[in-house]
Amino acid sequence: MVSLEEIRRRIETALPGARVEVADTTGAGDHFEVQVAAPAFAGKGLVEQHQLVYGALGTLMHEIHALSLRTSAS
Repeated sequence: MVSLEEIRRRIETALPGARVEVADTTGAGDHFEVQVAAPAFAGKGLVEQHQLVYGALGTLMHEIHALSLRTSAS
């Protein structure tokens, strides 16, 4: 089971200065809603922003069944 803290930690480590909110939408530890506001997103399109988050999560993506992302530049 993936923890909310592990998701938050990986994103904050990969995207310094990011504000990250994570919610487990089913309680099963495999469906999450993540909101990220990060300076690193400035000038990037939505797909590029999401790719940065996926890259930050790395191998955790193998354990996550569903991920709803909302991203913005801060």
